[in-house]
Amino acid sequence: MARYVTRRVLFLLLTLLLTSLIIFTVTQYLPGDVARIVLGREAGEEQLQAYREEFGLNDPLPVQYLNWLTNFVNGDWGISYSTRTEIFPLVMERLHNSLMLAALTMFIGVPLAVLLGVIAGLKEDSRWDNLISISSLSVVGLPEFVTGIILIEIFARKLGWFPANSSIEPGSTFMEALPMLVLPAMAATLVLLAYIVRLTRAGVVEELREPYVRTAELKGLSKSSVVFKHVLRNALMPTITIVAISFGWMISGLIVVENVFNYPGVGRLMVFAIDRRDLPLLQALTMVTVLGFALANLLADILYAYLDPRIRLS
Repeated sequence: MARYVTRRVLFLLLTLLLTSLIIFTVTQYLPGDVARIVLGREAGEEQLQAYREEFGLNDPLPVQYLNWLTNFVNGDWGISYSTRTEIFPLVMERLHNSLMLAALTMFIGVPLAVLLGVIAGLKEDSRWDNLISISSLSVVGLPEFVTGIILIEIFARKLGWFPANSSIEPGSTFMEALPMLVLPAMAATLVLLAYIVRLTRAGVVEELREPYVRTAELKGLSKSSVVFKHVLRNALMPTITIVAISFGWMISGLIVVENVFNYPGVGRLMVFAIDRRDLPLLQALTMVTVLGFALANLLADILYAYLDPRIRLS
């Protein structure tokens, strides 16, 4: 197991290195002059040159990349072009907010989706199966801003259970932010629900048709024992992949949800960085997002190895 995990960690580091090179290269070729965008049209040539010298924009690209990568690894993510503040604490604050929202979404969405998927798979082609499938697909077909507005109208304005505005204070703890997190988490859950339900259902249906299930039942094992000890162990493998990818997506991909609820997450900060052509901030946010995806996939690989010993021995 240790050898398998070591290989996966080394693969993760190589992935991050190659990704950092791609991120730096792509951001360098975005249209527009950074100095001109930040200083404005009225800035003179001397001001523009001074700005480029201050931030190393005149250095050769390989030098800029090595300096950026070295500083990033050391925790020195530089100064934001647009806000003139340190990037590291700014990104960490937004990452903290996004992780809180992702954690609550996972806590609500994953158990619910897996449960509904298992029920649909065990009751294949039944009334329950059709109801769960149609309901989940109907919900995921709605755009996120529509789902968010409906949730605000019902739970914030009519029932008054939760605030419509999720603009939490900087440094808020999970318990302090919880009332503001519920509605965005519900909106994100509805986006994920159908994918996880359908994948779990398909896995359960496929495993129930395997010969080992019939053999286990003929040996006298109860239906519940066969399902929980054997079927789910194999059926949930694809679901783990979707959950891992979804966690990475929730770190920076909930841009619409964050905007609807005015939630200060990584997604909104990334849009701000793109609008302002703030390269250091954009590079840092992208690397954090990639790191989130990589760590989530590493955890998924470890769970694969735990559920299926053949993977870690291959």
